[in-house]
Formats: sequence, C-alpha cells, structure tokens
Amino acid sequence: MKRFHRLAATSLAILAIVTGSLPAQAQTPGTPSTEPAQSALNGELFYILLLGELNAAGGEPGYAYQLYLEGARKANDASLYQRAIEIALQSRSGDAALQAARAWNKAQPHSREANRYVLQILLALNRVADTAEPLKTELAMAPAMERAAAINAIPPSYAQSSDKKQAANVVETALADYLTSPSVGAYAWTTVGRMRLAAGDSTSALDAARRAQEIDRNAPGPAMLALEMMGPQTPLAEPIVQHYMAGQPAPELRMSYARVLIDGQRFDDASAQAKLLTEQNPDFADGWLLQGSLQLQDKQPAAAETSFKQFVALAQPLPAGEARSRGLAQAYLSLAQIAENRKDYAGADAWLQKVDDGQDRIALQGRRASLLAKQGKLAQARALLQALPEQSATDARQKLVAEVQLLRDNKQYKAAYDLMATAIKQAPDDTDLLYDQAMLAERLNKMDEMERLLRQLIQLKPTYHHAYNALGYSLADRNIRLPEARDLIRKALEFVPNDPFISDSMGWVEFRMGNQAEALRVLDSAYKAKPDAEIAAHLGEVLWALGQRERAASIWKEGLQLNADNETLQETLKRLHVKL
Repeated sequence: MKRFHRLAATSLAILAIVTGSLPAQAQTPGTPSTEPAQSALNGELFYILLLGELNAAGGEPGYAYQLYLEGARKANDASLYQRAIEIALQSRSGDAALQAARAWNKAQPHSREANRYVLQILLALNRVADTAEPLKTELAMAPAMERAAAINAIPPSYAQSSDKKQAANVVETALADYLTSPSVGAYAWTTVGRMRLAAGDSTSALDAARRAQEIDRNAPGPAMLALEMMGPQTPLAEPIVQHYMAGQPAPELRMSYARVLIDGQRFDDASAQAKLLTEQNPDFADGWLLQGSLQLQDKQPAAAETSFKQFVALAQPLPAGEARSRGLAQAYLSLAQIAENRKDYAGADAWLQKVDDGQDRIALQGRRASLLAKQGKLAQARALLQALPEQSATDARQKLVAEVQLLRDNKQYKAAYDLMATAIKQAPDDTDLLYDQAMLAERLNKMDEMERLLRQLIQLKPTYHHAYNALGYSLADRNIRLPEARDLIRKALEFVPNDPFISDSMGWVEFRMGNQAEALRVLDSAYKAKPDAEIAAHLGEVLWALGQRERAASIWKEGLQLNADNETLQETLKRLHVKL
C-alpha cells in the first residue's frame, strides 16, 4: 500500500511537470472537441520520467538527471530540461547542470530562458570568460522596452566573479554595440563604469560615467555612479553629480548628494542642497527632515522647528513602516530639544510623549532624564536611565553612554569618568568609549591619562581623525610640543580636509607658534565655513593680538550669540579682561 501511494504521488508530480508544456494533438479549427486533448506524454516517456523521479527520491540523483535529460531531448520540452538542471544543482553538480542547459539552448536556440540558464550557471561556476556570448545573446533577445533593465542588471550578476578585471572586459565587449545608442547608451556606459569601479579602476569608471552623461544628461545612473566615487581622491566626480542636479533630479538622488556632502563635513553645501530639495519637492517628506537636522546643527532653531513640523505633517499620513517610525521619532526628539533649549520643559515633554516607545527607547528616556536634570533632579534622572530594561549588549552600552552624557552635561565630570572607566574594562577596544574617556580626563586635568588614551586609540584605529585632532589641540592649547601638535593636526586634516573644527585647531597651533598671519587666514576661513563660538574665541584672540580689536570684539559678540555658555569663549574674554 505504501508503495502504491508513492507511485501515485510520483505520477502526479510528473503530470504537474509536463501538464501544459508538452504539445497537444492538433484540433481542426472551428471543430468542437468531443474528447480531451491527447498529451504527447506517451508510455515510453512516462516510464522514463517515472524512473527519474523514483531515483531522485531514492537518493540516486545522477541516474535521475540522465533520465530527465533523455526525456527532455525526446520531447524537446523546456520544463523537462529545467527539471534536469534542478536535479543537477540539488546534487551540487554544476557541470551537469551546464550540460543540460546547453543541450536545451541547442535544441531551442530562440529560447531566452534557455540562454539565461546557461549564463547564470556559467556565472555560478565562475567561468567568466565563457559568459561573453550568452550575455550578448541575452541583450539581443531582450525586448527593446526591457533592454535598459537588462543592462542595469549586469553588475549585480557579476558581483561574485573572482576576476573583476576580466569580468569588466567581458561586459564591455558584450555592450560594445549599445555604447553609442541614444536610447540605452547611457545605461550601457553606466554599467561599464560600475564594472570598472568593481575592478578597482576608478579613473576609467569616472570616464564611463562622463560618457554616459554626454548621451543623456538627465539619466540618474551616471550621477549615482559618480556619487559613489565622490571624495578628495576623485575631484572630477562631483561635476558629474552637479551637472545632473542642475536639471530635474530625482529627490532621492539629491538627498544622497546632500548626505555625501555631510560625510565630507561640507555642511553649508549640504544645507544648500536640502533647501533646493524642499523647494523643488515640497511634498517629499524626508527632505524636510534632512533640512531640519542641518538647520538645528547650524543653530537655527526657529527654521529647524518649521522644517521638522512640516516633515511631521507630511509623514503622519504615510503608511506605517520602520522608516516612517524612525523619521517621526527623530523629528519629535529634535522638536523636544528645541523646546528644551528655550527652557520650555513642558513643551519638550509634550513632544517626547509623541515618540513611539518602540523607537529610540533609550534616546527617549535620555531626553526625559535631561529634562529632569535641568529642573534640579539629577538623582531622579540617573535612576530613570538605570531602571531601563536591557534587551541586548547594545542596550547596555547605550544606557551607559546616555548616563555619562547626562553627567557630563551637568558638569559631574568625576562621576562620568568613573562610570566610563567601568565600561572600558568590559570593552577595552571600543574606540568611541576611549575617546569619550580621554575628553573626560581632560576635563579633570588628567592630561597624562588623556594623552595615553588618545595614543592607545590611534594605535587601535589609525584612521580615527578625532584622536589626532584632540591630542594636537591639547598640546597647542597648553603651548607645549608645538611641532608635534601641528603634525598631529595635519594628520587629522588628511582624513577630513574640509573640517572647520580641525582647521580651527590648525589655526590655533599656528598662533601659538607665532605665525599670526597664517593663523588669521586659517581661522578666518574656518569661521566662515562654520560660525561657532569656539572658533570665534580663537579668531577673536588672533585679531586682538594683531591690534584689530574692533573686529575681534565683533567676532566675540557673534560667538556669544551662537553660544553664550561656551567655556572657551568665556575663558578667553576673562583672561584678556574684555567686557562686551
């Protein structure tokens, strides 16, 4: 009985594979059929396939494969070729799968599906050189309306190739006939560029992006490729992006451009892109969120509040999802910060109440703790953070960082330092914790400890530019080992050459070394790039030393408007006996 059920099930499986795929007996047009159409699945073929399925189920995939391939050839049927390929792949026999795919392709040379199987199996076997002809055939067989999509799909298909340079050459050869096409030339050159970039040839990739844009300046592909290459090492990438942005860019691409600018510390340029984004696409919610974040960072709370509220109005009606929830949480937290900064604690709490408890839970409680501390309830604020449940090691770390920040904001530096020391014992190689601990050591005037931590951090992560800058600035501020301080700050600028805060450090060390003209040039440029109270303190002191006291006073007044509580600025005015 069990054998009967197995045979029945196998027979049904065979019928499922071939039903609708094998040619039926022809009917005379216009003549009603009185009998079911007769399948080409004759007794011999059925027996072959039955044996094939029984062997596949019985652990003999090699014999099953041979039987299905024989059946596929006899019937010239695509589904049987597919089944043979499937059996070969399940038994991890790539060569057998390729043999079946090629047999299918030879039997049905006009089948795009058969050619695709050959191409995909060759790629899986990493036989890149052999993919040239099936790739050309795939592109030729693609309908005109689908060809651009087929070209765009090429780079991901070759992503696992071991020889990226060979893959780039194969693809470029296959695309040769499309590179001058007005309809798909931009897509073809963009794909060539992506393959070249994957092969490590950014110069040629950039040339491909430029050629693509020459064919179609409105195509987003060249700009997306150039965006991936933007940076100090490839200065010619940005003009391609800017050329696209001068037209009618997709809002998502302008958003990506702004984020790349932010990564490069070019905040003013990023703000300009955010402004264009909201002007040209006023219904694009994420643009307002980006603009609000930049305005808040630039100390424009009123403008930021307007942008965040506009984001909330646009985002609330959108379908629920992770991105929407996180965006709203960010906006509510930022609006709460704005209200808190103007000492509207009730308003701040009202915004915090809107945050979904499942989103940024620790950040939310950190803000509530801050509100309590600002009302003189520091112990209650710490208890609130400590009582938060920990669902992971990440939660525990975030809780600790939030409590350290709370203590630091309330000038409880010793308590913050001791708490951070406990965390570092558990994670001695955590670079962010080491940096924060170094900054706390400086607050406690533990300068040797600060230097030890920063040098340890540099050893752990040689690209951590904040450590070079902090150590260099500390030496300059104490007026010691000035050549070393300048070397450290120069190293930081190699990683982020446009960072105004590191430029501020460089200007300060030049001033300490007696290079007043150079210090003025550097600090003036840094302050224009980023009006900031600390930069204002240094720029004002250089101007004061040069006898330009009216301008120095003007800069200091601007600094006080930016942040009246800045300790560096307050200390400078006190030391120089300046009353504004």
